[in-house]
Formats: sequence, structure tokens, C-alpha cells
Amino acid sequence: MSPPHAYHPPAPAAADIESYLEAQQRKSLLRFITCGSVDDGKSTLIGRLLYDSKMIFEDQLAALAADSARIGTQGQNLDFALLVDGLAAEREQGITIDVAYRYFATERRKFIVADTPGHEQYTRNMVTGASTAELAVILVDARLGVLTQTRRHSYLVQLLGIGNIVLAVNKMDLVGFDQTRFETIVGEYREFAERIGMRGIVAMPISGLRGDNIAARSQLTPWYRGPTLLEHLETVPLATDAQQARPLRMPVQWVNRPNHEFRGYSGLIAAGSVRPGDAVRVLPAGGATRISRIVTLDGDLPEAVAGQSVTLCFADELDCSRGCVIARADDPPEAADQFEATIVWMADEEMLPGRTYWLKLGTQTVTAQVQAPKYQVNVNTLEHLAARTLELNAIGVANISTDQPLVFEPYGQSRELGGFILIDKLSNATVAAGLLHFALRRASNIHWQQLDVTRELHAQLKHQKPAVLWFTGLSGAGKSTIANLVEKRLVRMNRHTFLLDGDNVRHGLNRDLGFSDADRVENIRRVGEVARLMTDAGLIVITAFISPFRAERALVRQMMAPGEFLEIHIDSTLAAAEARDVKGLYRKARAGQLKNFTGIDSPYEAPLAPEIHIDTARLSAEEAAELIVSRLP
Repeated sequence: MSPPHAYHPPAPAAADIESYLEAQQRKSLLRFITCGSVDDGKSTLIGRLLYDSKMIFEDQLAALAADSARIGTQGQNLDFALLVDGLAAEREQGITIDVAYRYFATERRKFIVADTPGHEQYTRNMVTGASTAELAVILVDARLGVLTQTRRHSYLVQLLGIGNIVLAVNKMDLVGFDQTRFETIVGEYREFAERIGMRGIVAMPISGLRGDNIAARSQLTPWYRGPTLLEHLETVPLATDAQQARPLRMPVQWVNRPNHEFRGYSGLIAAGSVRPGDAVRVLPAGGATRISRIVTLDGDLPEAVAGQSVTLCFADELDCSRGCVIARADDPPEAADQFEATIVWMADEEMLPGRTYWLKLGTQTVTAQVQAPKYQVNVNTLEHLAARTLELNAIGVANISTDQPLVFEPYGQSRELGGFILIDKLSNATVAAGLLHFALRRASNIHWQQLDVTRELHAQLKHQKPAVLWFTGLSGAGKSTIANLVEKRLVRMNRHTFLLDGDNVRHGLNRDLGFSDADRVENIRRVGEVARLMTDAGLIVITAFISPFRAERALVRQMMAPGEFLEIHIDSTLAAAEARDVKGLYRKARAGQLKNFTGIDSPYEAPLAPEIHIDTARLSAEEAAELIVSRLP
């Protein structure tokens, strides 16, 4: 169906086709999303936008097709049904299973639109689509009004910093284009928007199926004086305009050094502008210099602005590598290693507080540890709920610490330096997206105190090399028995040792922890920190813990100096360990009296490459202890 009063600008002459194509390349690009409850008409609206933009350009497309032999392009004859065919499968299933991206253009601007899922269980998909958007079209079915998912998606849009909102009251044809109904919905929505701090709302009555107020004003809504949807999309200010007014920020993607005479630092300018001679600072190190050249493949530039990819050259030699941020010297961003952040959990497995993940922010990648949530947000009611962890699609606020300073700005100021993702270190899967709020005050107030008596001196006094002998294995495998025998042998050799046993530690240091996966992670983190302090004292530390997760054993390894951590797998079959069952734990777990028991209803991740592997089916406890002592440096 053709929209009413469709606009058909004149086609360019064939001789002007190359200049026409060049003009298309210079068009600005707007990324936006459509979101709302299920069956609010998102896919139909996108189909209408694609069709109407094609109608606007059908004359130009015809000219392109006529000249295709010379320029190697081909025109297309599209209709509305064909354009929405790509969305038919998900409509037949009654569900959108991922984010669908579509591209279209009008005479004034190019667009990439993300059709985000309506169901609550696909919140992570909606967040993915919204993460790069500058505008959100929030659809409401005129018959149903503002629903729970309308509020949920609006909250997420506000959370992700999308400042341009179109409230599209769709299916107005099904309510007779009733002005009162439209105004009632808009009033209800604005009341909710006020509660979450949402501004910049443009409301419009539309029919995605008929095309009313999409590309041209509908004669059926004479009471509506606002723009059509396409008019608004074509004229809304872009974020790049505001980005160029901010201080310079350029995350370094790579260092260019093809020869000894040239060294440049390449990246995408995230904010601000830069000229040769400008004073800049490189963070987190903090060195200052001036820009000597701005280099591109097309030659040097007198100026570069936000959105351009360039190579910057310095007047002085500075320590600068991938992950650093080049900033205006008199207005640099912060660098810190502890933050408060909002986290949107995207993994099927729940978040485990204390576990370490890769944190990727722009070009920076660091190791990060997430603490237990301060609270979880009920997006539907905006309540703050107590939570010990976050599950799939949950949104919460938590503190994060990193192993090295992170150059950042609050997400409200900068998406580029305030938005991050968390990546599982073992599977390399993205498990969460996050928004940094601020650096914790203690991050800048606490400094490492240098001591005159060093760990090396402690070790020399004891005439030994510090080490951590980390025994891991199933309950009942024989860890404590073998660890005790190892310590007795080392003491007879005049070695200074200390044995940390799993049960003993839970009587004191970790008495507040249970046996959930999250508590197991925290249990091992604390033991690792204690073991590290003991190696600083020059001791040989022996630990006997199930420590079921590879990620936490890897975390402890990273705490220690190279070569000081020895993973010792006390390997026993589940049947053999259960047959011993000295403490009667397996019997209780089988009876359902003991939850989260490793090997029964909680997993054990065996070491992949331990320094020492003990097969308890082949070796006695005494033989195993003798073998372990013989392997020590």
C-alpha cells in the first residue's frame, strides 16, 4: 500500500550518477532501535519504513539501474511484501529470537535500525541492539496502551543513555484514529517517563500497516501537528555533533611503526577534535606531549574530529600502547581500579561474585572481579531488591575491582569510556554488559606500602623457596590425608610450612560462607589471598580444598609469583570417593539433605594440566606424599 502523499523527488541524470553516489556516501548515519511489547507492530513498522524510503527513491533507483553497465550496480524492484519477508519467520513463530538489523536511506540520511525482541527473556538481545543506538522508537498498541514491557524497554533505553525517544502509538486505524485515546496513552507514558528521568519524548500517532504519519502526514489525523516519523528521523540531531564539542578522547587501537623514522598511534576518535600542535596526555601513565602530525591513507590532515579513524604522531617519545587513551592535556579522564557499576547479566549461568572475568572497555582489556550485588533492579516496578547474585537478564548494581588502572568516564558522560563487557576467561563468551558510575573513593586513597623487609629476605632467612602446594579433588579423594603427610615430611626436612585445610578454614575465616557456587568462589578467593600473604613471609603453603572451579584455581595462580603455584590433582573416581565417605557427606547428599555437593548436584572441573597428578587408584597416600615431595624445587 502506497503511503498518502508520498514524496517523489526528481531523479538524477545518468551523467550525474557518480556525483550522486558520492553524495550518498557523505550522508550522515543514524542508528536507532524499535522496541515495545510483543505484537506491537515493530516488524511491520520497519517494513513500512523500508518500503516508504524505497518509494521516495524509486526514481533514483531506476536511474541507477539504467546506468548499471557503466558503474557496476543494479537497481531493484521491491514491494512492501518482499521487504517484510525477512521478518515472516519470526512472526510465524510468534517470537523474535534475536536482533534483526536493517539498512535503508532517504534523500537526507542513512539509517541502521535494530528490531529488538519484545519478550522479557530476551533482555540481553534488546541491550545489544540499544548499545550503539542514538534514538529509540518505542511502540505502543493503541488498543492496549502502556504495558509492562513498554515500561521495561523504556527503563533500559534510559539506562543505556539513548536521549532521543519516539513514542509511536501504533495501530491507530484500529481505534478509529481517536485523538482522546492517543492523548490518554501519551499522558500515561509521560508520567512513567518522568519517574525514570526520561526526557526528549516525541509522541506521534501512526499506522505501520497503512503508512499513516510514517513518510507523509495522514489526512485521518488532522489534529496531529507534529512531524512524520521519517521527517523526525531525518532531522533529529546526531550524537556526533555533541561528541565533537567534548574534550579529545582517542583510545589507541594499535601502534604503527613501519620504520625507525615513523611512529604513530592509531584509533577512532571517540570525542572532541585534534590539530597538530595540540597538547595531549596519554593515560593511564599520564605522560604529556604535543601532536606533530595527523596521518591518514589520503595524507596528513589539518584537523580530525570525533568519528574519524586517524594516526596521531607525537612530538616526544612517550610510553603509549594499545589500550592507552590520548586525551586533551588540560582535561583528561580519570583512571582507577575500583568502581560502582550497573551490570546487565547475559549468561545462562548465574554471576559468581568474586570470580574474575576479562573486562573489555574500548581498547582496554583487564582482569576484573565483581562483588556481590548491592541490589537488583525490578525493572517493572523500579524497586531495589536484595540479591546475592544475578541471573540471566537480571540488572543490578555492584562494585568492580580491576587488576590495573582503567581509563574511564561515567557512562552518563561517555558511552565509549563508560560502557564495558565482561568475558568468561575459560569459554571466552560475553557474560555481561555494564555501565560505570564512578570510581570508589578508596581506589585513590589506598596505596601499596613499600616495606624494607622484603619477601625475598623472608625466604632467605628460612633457606627455602616459597611455594603454594594446591591440592584439589573430590571430597573423600584423600586431599587432607596426603597434604598432612607431605607437611610432616617437609618439617622433617627443616622446611617452614603451614597447612590450610578446607574444613579448618570454615571454622573461622570463612565461617560466614555456605556451599553455593558463589560462596565457593569467595571461599577460594579468601584462601588464595591468605596463601599469598604466607608466601610473602617465605613459607611453603599447603592447601587442601575441593576448589571445584578452574577459574578460581587460575585466579589463585595469578596471585602468586611465577613458578610458586603447584596444582596437585588428587584424582579419584566418584565411586571410589563415595565408597570412602568418611564424613557421611555423600550419603546425606544422595538423600537430599545436603545441597550443592560437589560431584552430586554441583560440578567439579578437573585440572587440565596440573603440575602433579596423583592417581589414588595406583598410589597409596604415603607413596603419593613421597612423590609430591620429590617433585618440589
